[in-house]
Amino acid sequence: MPAKPITLGPRHFERRGDAIAFLKEILGRYDVGDRVNSDDAVFLRAALENHPDAAKKIGCGIKDFSVRTADFGSRCFWVNRTDGTTEKFSISASIRG
Repeated sequence: MPAKPITLGPRHFERRGDAIAFLKEILGRYDVGDRVNSDDAVFLRAALENHPDAAKKIGCGIKDFSVRTADFGSRCFWVNRTDGTTEKFSISASIRG
């Protein structure tokens, strides 16, 4: 199966698996409860816009991103919307569509 390239903000990846690894590396830099800095948020915004449920996940607009717990105690990114609501999203779903 040929590699499928993807671009996240200013960064291009020849393989989607490399993009997933890059986002997991970003996730690993934060503790539960941390807000994601603006440099890393550029990549998360681009990934979220690629998510199959992007419109639902983004909702009224993105304020910022944070790291929180998800199912079974795992850590994941959450989008914090401008209206104060939040929604978790999957790195893999964002990259693989």
